[in-house]
Amino acid sequence: MRYFVQEDSIVRKIWGDGDVILLIFAGGAAEFALNRAVDWLFYTGKLPADPIGRLFSTVKYAQEIVFMPHEKAVAAINRMRAIHGGVEKSRGYQIPDWAYRDVLYMLIDYSERAFELLHRPLTNPEREELFDVFRRVGEGMGVPEIPQTYGDWQIDRRLHLSRDLVHSSFTDKLFERYREELGNWRYGLLLQAQSLLVPDQVKNLLPLPERPVLASMMWLYKVLEKLQLRAITQRILMPTAYLKQVQELDRKLQSVN
Repeated sequence: MRYFVQEDSIVRKIWGDGDVILLIFAGGAAEFALNRAVDWLFYTGKLPADPIGRLFSTVKYAQEIVFMPHEKAVAAINRMRAIHGGVEKSRGYQIPDWAYRDVLYMLIDYSERAFELLHRPLTNPEREELFDVFRRVGEGMGVPEIPQTYGDWQIDRRLHLSRDLVHSSFTDKLFERYREELGNWRYGLLLQAQSLLVPDQVKNLLPLPERPVLASMMWLYKVLEKLQLRAITQRILMPTAYLKQVQELDRKLQSVN
């Protein structure tokens, strides 16, 4: 069976771990709220209306690409391309190429950052492998001018971070929606997780805690994981309405050591 992502790939370990996925989207939620093209999210209204539900629909597409046979993965990429094309047609102009790259770059960067925070740093070959998977996704989506190596991507990532971020009224509206959906104390945890994850260019534009308490509690997560008590952690941290969907994010994983 031919797969878009090989069965022993680090990308499957990353995108088969529900806790890592939640951190990927915690970081992405912070950065995308600052993106100069965030008005596209408000045009469709889907993310502001249901930010957590939107997360799960996005993960569904990502996991189709990562875990399904090659033909089904390519079909998922084509569906995403068609959905975006439909939005562009409805609005009457195209989403900027740089905005597509921004989203792709966020998925690469936060995949690496989230996995390192919960487990360990990626090796250099793993970083190249992670980049290669998302490069092929981007090319399948028709995104132009994607770098061809991890090193070149790092350079372009820094350029995009310095050029494409701004704190706007859309930023405040999205963060208010996060608070409404999560409640005050879970929202506070989100801000702490974001502070641990995001690059300095993002942190400097948001009122994130400078010294998050969560940083000193990461050892506790690892203890709970070893004791196979992750389900309890998820039950505490996630709203009950979304708990089942969170638990379904986990795929059968090989060792992450």
